[in-house]
Amino acid sequence: MDIKMKWFYRLGFLLLLFIVIFVFIRLQEVWIPVIKIVLSVLTPFIIASFITYLLHPVVEKLHETGLHRGVAIVIIYILFFGGAGFTLYKAIPAIILQLKDLTEHAPEVAEQYRTWIEKIHSKTHAWPNGFQERIDSSILAVEKTLDQILSKTVNSLVKIVNSLLMIAIIPFITFYMLKDYDVMKKAVWYLTPRKWRQQGILFLRDVDKSLGGYIRGQMLVCAIIGSCAALLFWFAGIKYPLLLGIIVGLTNVIPYFGPIIGAVPAVIIAVTMSVKMAVIAIIIVFSLQFLEGNILSPLIVGKSLHMHPLMIIFALLSGGEIGGILGLILAVPVLAVLKVALLHAKDHMIRANREMETKPNQ
Repeated sequence: MDIKMKWFYRLGFLLLLFIVIFVFIRLQEVWIPVIKIVLSVLTPFIIASFITYLLHPVVEKLHETGLHRGVAIVIIYILFFGGAGFTLYKAIPAIILQLKDLTEHAPEVAEQYRTWIEKIHSKTHAWPNGFQERIDSSILAVEKTLDQILSKTVNSLVKIVNSLLMIAIIPFITFYMLKDYDVMKKAVWYLTPRKWRQQGILFLRDVDKSLGGYIRGQMLVCAIIGSCAALLFWFAGIKYPLLLGIIVGLTNVIPYFGPIIGAVPAVIIAVTMSVKMAVIAIIIVFSLQFLEGNILSPLIVGKSLHMHPLMIIFALLSGGEIGGILGLILAVPVLAVLKVALLHAKDHMIRANREMETKPNQ
């Protein structure tokens, strides 16, 4: 009777859970706007928290040398935001100018694209229908993907322009977070239940050890690769060097697939100039990736993740399928956190089993 009642309780719980999920989904018109408002409010705090996480170790190292903590914060704060502001002040006019020029010459790029498609059709029209249909569907899929990326990029730029107030608030939030870092740590400590405090500290320490060095190092490598790419494109005479350098630098954050994604726009722009320029663009991109893979990453990033390449590729494929470009960027950090979480869960289960075994003996 007790076993039957347990099964009834379980079935009742599952049924209630499904009803709650169904009602929750049906009421999405109510809670989605609320979530959007909450996210819009929290976004500057999330960005400021990330910047604080990046800058705090540098502040601590300066403080350990004997420099007053407040002075160290001001120095790093001015260097980071001053450098970022100066870069944007100099780069934004050039980016706008290159975007305007790219927009004016877009018909030439489109004409070159149509020429490629016609050549592909002329060389494959005699192939069996199945192959021809697959080629056509692949071309349509590529066109659709490029259109989505372009529209998302434009929408993102519009949102950034409309969010100037939010962007202006971020430096102030970051300053107070750096200043009161220890106070926030204490607040989190007291808000965490006692039985989870020690485990939580160990978990966050291991996540920071695995992920912190990777993120900081990867951002530095991306900045170096993007700057070198822009300079080399400019030196080679390829159009829109600053835009292409930014694309190469941003896509470099994606392991393995990033170089391919970053090379595509550069090659498309270069091939509208000449085949020679396209070859030069390919050589530049893959030479930089060789430099990054064999010198910069081992020196700056190292092997902080301690994960097999197959696991990283699996995470990238999964992230790309779930979240597109954003999924590719977040795939490796999420995998690193999951790895640490699983290791801690395993250790917790082993300790729990040992305690269970020792209790009867006592």
